[in-house]
Amino acid sequence: MFKHHHHHHAHHHPHAVHGHHGHGGGPRGRGPKMFDAGAMRYVVLQLIAEKPRHGYEIIKELEQRSGGGYTPSPGAIYPLLAMLLDMGHVSATPDGNKKLHTITPDGEAFLAENRQFVDAVVARMTEPGDNRGDLRALMHELKHAVIAQAWEGNQDEQKLEQIRAILRQAQADIAALA
Repeated sequence: MFKHHHHHHAHHHPHAVHGHHGHGGGPRGRGPKMFDAGAMRYVVLQLIAEKPRHGYEIIKELEQRSGGGYTPSPGAIYPLLAMLLDMGHVSATPDGNKKLHTITPDGEAFLAENRQFVDAVVARMTEPGDNRGDLRALMHELKHAVIAQAWEGNQDEQKLEQIRAILRQAQADIAALA
């Protein structure tokens, strides 16, 4: 019984792992580092929410906002627009030989529901790539300061409560940034 089970397992396993890798590892690594299509959809919708736009205007705007760091190809943006149309998040009206995309109430509701995520993605796009190092360093320093104080003040409940209050406040302030 055990031998049979073992054989069965060995027979199945490499196959499963291989299949998984083939799916998960490949295409995802290729696109722009910042976004997957899911995140990109929110950004595109956000741009259309600001004002009705043509497809090529969206591409130009994305390029500008990322400081040239991200140039979406029409091949990436137009299918997204088609998908947003399908989902009823935007509507398109012919404008000469182009299409003008306008956000729908559904699209606005969707953006509102995902506001924090949308803002985070847009913020990630607009900040220069090398600006995050200092954030990481600051987080690191903060962690060390907190740990150092907590060790020193580990008998001092009042001090710990102050640290908690400061951290909660900072977290709330950061979350509330518009």
